[in-house]
Amino acid sequence: MIQAMVGALIGVGLFFILADSFRIPYYKSSKAVDSLSKKQRDKQSALDTWLSGIAEWLAKHMRMNEFKKARLTADLKTAQMDMTPERFTANAIVKSSLVAVLAIPAAFIFPILVPFVVIVSIIVYRLETKSVVKRIKAKRDNIEYELPRLVSTIEKTLTHNRDVLYMLESYSQNAGPELKRELEITVADMRSGNYEGAIKRLESRVGSSMMSDVCRGLIGIIRGDDNRVYWASLEIKFSDSAREKLRARAQKAPRKVRRLSLCLLICFMLVYVVVILEQIMSSIGVMFA
Repeated sequence: MIQAMVGALIGVGLFFILADSFRIPYYKSSKAVDSLSKKQRDKQSALDTWLSGIAEWLAKHMRMNEFKKARLTADLKTAQMDMTPERFTANAIVKSSLVAVLAIPAAFIFPILVPFVVIVSIIVYRLETKSVVKRIKAKRDNIEYELPRLVSTIEKTLTHNRDVLYMLESYSQNAGPELKRELEITVADMRSGNYEGAIKRLESRVGSSMMSDVCRGLIGIIRGDDNRVYWASLEIKFSDSAREKLRARAQKAPRKVRRLSLCLLICFMLVYVVVILEQIMSSIGVMFA
């Protein structure tokens, strides 16, 4: 008991010493500063807001490989995360270190838990570093989910209008948030510059094979090609792809249902086990009374 109290006090004391050394602000102060930022598109969690001070300090003293930095910069831009590669990496290090610090009180209370805490901190670091990849994948999936409808709209519009700017601008009014933002950027880019260049930049931002097919068709329209057959075949191809994705999503549903049913069964069994054990313990108490 004394070791547990000593370990907890040492852990809390070490935390406050480090917080004062790195000048970590109070949560209310960090939240007030974060609310004034107009660039932050997504609402940060309480933990991210509170640890922002130490993450910024660590990011200023961090050095990264130029290739890794350039790749991470492109990924953060695609994922619409308004931060530098150093800040993103610093966030992951700070969160994993916060978990690793728990190994100090664990060494006094339950030393056998120290390797487990270290492993958890490594897992947290890997999950944080891969969060940008997951966000890009989710964004790409949402865009690809809407592309069949976009292709169908373009294929029908070609019969009476070949203005690409009109097609993209009119469709963006009813598009989802991810595709709408990309189309609005492309429309603004087309108004201020070259049409083909704007379409190519749209293709590079999304990074999807399906979007590449759409951009190839749009460039053909801009060049004056008669590619109505191309759009008709592309509509059939994307419709088949959409059905396959829906079928795959439907096949995952029974697995989730079975998993939840198993959890419910275990809960019912635990209820009976607790009742049986309670009756056994009470019977043993009566026998030895």
